[in-house]
Amino acid sequence: MRPQFHFTPATGWINDPHGITYRDGGYDVFYQYVPDATVWQPNCHWGHARGEDLLSLQELPVAIAPGEGDDGIWTGSLVIDDDHRARVFYTATHLPDYAIGRIRTATPTDAGWIGWDKGAVVADAPEGLDLVTFRDPFVRREGDLWRMFVGAGSRDGTAMALTYVSEDKLDSWRYDGVALARSTQDTDPIWTGSLWECPQVLPIGDRYAMVTSVWDADNLHYAAYALGSYADGRFRADTWGRLTYGPSYYAPSLFLDSEQRPCLSFWMRGIADPDAGWASAHSIPHLLSLQGDRLVATPHPDIERYHREPGAGGTPAAALAIDITWTPVADDNLEIRRGSQPVATVSCRQADISIQVRDAAWTMPRGDVLRIIVDGPVLELATAGANFGIAIPTPAGELSVCASGSTPQIRTL
Repeated sequence: MRPQFHFTPATGWINDPHGITYRDGGYDVFYQYVPDATVWQPNCHWGHARGEDLLSLQELPVAIAPGEGDDGIWTGSLVIDDDHRARVFYTATHLPDYAIGRIRTATPTDAGWIGWDKGAVVADAPEGLDLVTFRDPFVRREGDLWRMFVGAGSRDGTAMALTYVSEDKLDSWRYDGVALARSTQDTDPIWTGSLWECPQVLPIGDRYAMVTSVWDADNLHYAAYALGSYADGRFRADTWGRLTYGPSYYAPSLFLDSEQRPCLSFWMRGIADPDAGWASAHSIPHLLSLQGDRLVATPHPDIERYHREPGAGGTPAAALAIDITWTPVADDNLEIRRGSQPVATVSCRQADISIQVRDAAWTMPRGDVLRIIVDGPVLELATAGANFGIAIPTPAGELSVCASGSTPQIRTL
């Protein structure tokens, strides 16, 4: 079963979303894409999709492909320059040592951003840091200059966000040092690995956030964040937090929505139909906010456009996708069924939440209100300060919901 509201490729493998841009009444989304496989391969392309919102994306032709000196087109970002033109910054990789990438540019050849011409390599890994990884540029305007952050990891286990500056029109870049770093030995209050993939910095409320993916020894763990202050290319973290739980979420991409609000979208692992020839999905968009020292990601209001009818204590017939808002009482349980079979159970305890799917269970911090989106083979759960995603079974039948204590509010999609 293919989800209705989570972007999936017609065929092939996708992972990191990036370059999410609102323009001309819709969103362009780019992503890592392997056209001819249902497992990751190093010869990634940049796929491209567009829709009036991020829940109605339509796949477009491949934007950037390997060749012209690139063995792989890996994660990057997109900016609109001072002349109102788009420019992509991507990780250009080379076999066999694709861990150390180079930062290269591309520009569109048409107004629809369908064709792209590759440009120059504008940044290489700096010397003197003994790096073993270097990739994932994120570019943003900063006063009179442009600032780039690049994820890196050193041989001694230090994860870093390196920074570069451009004082012209994005053509020349100067290495400007380490914006933020943390050792893999640091575990208080959370562990953040030996490499930060896709480190991105944005102001949120009256603070700055650095959102990143935690990588270590070729294992992809979870999304984490730092909150603090930022000035002149240096991020001073005063709070560290873990954003995601469960086996699916990774590679969050920060972007601004149509109202210039900070948002993010995740790559979701494990959502796949190999027999149909496709693998992986993107999450629904999430709106970002701060609650004290917590970064909070909640389902974007755009999903409300797709609410069909309200229900309480159950769902209307033929519901294949639902949006649940649930305020559990103590030791409350919520079971989600498709037809006669349970597909997920959410149990709230005093200190945490347990999510069981098949014979496996995961825990995450408890929140007062839970938001649960079920869309075919996808389940996403959001609380104030923690997010969870997972693939769920898809037996025949409609969805139904039952809680042991408080009554959830249910909307069909």
